[in-house]
Amino acid sequence: MNPPPASAAYGLPPPELAPVPAGAVQVSPLIPGSAVLEEIAPDSLEEVVVAAPPGTLERRYVLALALRALAPGGRLVALAPKEKGGSRLGKELRAFGCEVHETGQRHQRVCRTRRPDAPMGLDEAIEAGRPRLSEALGLWTQPGVFSWDRPDPGSVLLIQALPALAGRGADLGCGLGLLSHAVLASPQVTSLALVDLDRRAVNCARRNVQDPRASFHWQDARAGPDLTGLDFVVMNPPFHEGGAEDKALGQAFIRRAHAMLRKGGALWLVANRHLPYEGVLGELFAQAALKAEGGGFKVYEARK
Repeated sequence: MNPPPASAAYGLPPPELAPVPAGAVQVSPLIPGSAVLEEIAPDSLEEVVVAAPPGTLERRYVLALALRALAPGGRLVALAPKEKGGSRLGKELRAFGCEVHETGQRHQRVCRTRRPDAPMGLDEAIEAGRPRLSEALGLWTQPGVFSWDRPDPGSVLLIQALPALAGRGADLGCGLGLLSHAVLASPQVTSLALVDLDRRAVNCARRNVQDPRASFHWQDARAGPDLTGLDFVVMNPPFHEGGAEDKALGQAFIRRAHAMLRKGGALWLVANRHLPYEGVLGELFAQAALKAEGGGFKVYEARK
């Protein structure tokens, strides 16, 4: 039996700013296959290094979980870009009762502290960041997931434009399962693979889409799952990676959808109006047509 880990790394901290101890267990909802921070035993770790997320509720949730996992006196290093929560890191850690040494490096705030014997407010921060059933959405959701607290208007526009689909399909970047729920309203759909890079989204989608035709995949849609011969793919592809806009990300999703589809199969996608996807659609697909526009979004159907 392997010994329990002595340290953990949340996300991918820049090694030049916050080196991760050798043998640290990787924990992140955005790295498929990672361990789950929520499942690490309290008071069990000597050190945790956290690339802190930008959202306030999500960030305080992660910091509280990290402090809970540390033994008293255990080391915590947390860092984030100044404009994406880093400027608030020190204050948030002090509110938990930590004494913080804070520095600025390469546009990031780096906070170093040790877990106090009796940290304050951990339970409240963990409760505020947990999955919950949203009355506004009618869905299970969690802070940090894409469009976690409101219906995404692009997805809503796509749902309004979708015909009744049939056969085998996939929802790439499924999020909470909003699109999938609409797709599965058609009795002619025989199977639907829900794929997302975010473990939290996949877990929420499992609760939101309780249909025997659905399967769930915590994977980067650009690399998996290994699906071919599909009749349709639906998607609202992401266009940010590492906090910066990246049009190549959505284009990679389109290429992946093309590889999954059978000849004659259909891709339905929604995108922000300014994103240049027409070129890759025209390059790969036999035909592509604009089906809807509104609210800064556009919906395309493309046939292989």
